[in-house]
Amino acid sequence: MSQTRHVPVMLQRCLDLLAPALEAPGPRPPVVVDCTLGLGGHSEALLAAFPTARLIALDRDKEALRLSGERLAPYGDRATLVHAVYDELPEVLDRLGIPKVQGVLFDLGVSSMQLDEADRGFAYARDAPLDMRMDQTTGIGAAEVLNTYPPGELVRILRAYGEEKQAKRIVSAVVREREKEPFSNSARLVELIREALPQAAMRTGGNPAKRTFQALRIEVNGELTVLERAIPAAVRSLAVGGRIAVLSYQSLEDRLVKQVLAAGAANTAPPGLPVVPERYQPRLKLLTRGAELPTEEEVAENRRAAPARLRGAQRIREDER
Repeated sequence: MSQTRHVPVMLQRCLDLLAPALEAPGPRPPVVVDCTLGLGGHSEALLAAFPTARLIALDRDKEALRLSGERLAPYGDRATLVHAVYDELPEVLDRLGIPKVQGVLFDLGVSSMQLDEADRGFAYARDAPLDMRMDQTTGIGAAEVLNTYPPGELVRILRAYGEEKQAKRIVSAVVREREKEPFSNSARLVELIREALPQAAMRTGGNPAKRTFQALRIEVNGELTVLERAIPAAVRSLAVGGRIAVLSYQSLEDRLVKQVLAAGAANTAPPGLPVVPERYQPRLKLLTRGAELPTEEEVAENRRAAPARLRGAQRIREDER
């Protein structure tokens, strides 16, 4: 697996968003968490850009941890790599004896390594076993979801996680085919989707299998459920003045991130109070106007940056006890 293919998305903008928190003077070195280590591109840049910072990096994929460990080895004990899902951040920090952190970065979705490793089954452009687990040591793969879930549940998943308008049509074809022979490889699923969709649906939105593969991946890895817990947990882990930056790649993730950050930045006082008590004041200040997009130049250099949406916020107040 070559690391040269891996280009971190919106890297400089992420560093700029986190910089004020990681460069501020304090009694102890600042701690920054990369909740989605992947191949370590963002982590390496954080360590290089902020030479006093300590990095805690999480990933559920053991192969990613191995490869990134090699990449980050020159930074010695400034980098602590942990096998964990990002909603486990509070437990990880507790184990390490770190009460609060100054920066948190999320780069959501499937990593470049997972897309590029053919046998992981994430990419619909090549034939591979239908696995899609980010942590291959646990849980069930995409083939088992396709072969065993009731039709109604499959329709729900394709609609909710893939925003697939043709979910019923695709699931009918899947159920018919799985009775003849269980699904095991991605090429057969891609072919089935092509045959199931009406011609009009084939003309828009790129590869017609894209939404189904996204939906299966989110289901297999519990991504949205994990994210619902992870973003609020990350916000709670920030010290006052600390900053969070989140890169999303599809509307479901971005909507969830937007809701959590907007809620934290809202005044929650009942209407009509002449003076707003401290407990109703916002805990966050938004650092981005809506979601920031990659530049045209970046998308030209790195096509995987195209769907990226970046949001950031700063912790401005502690939670009420």
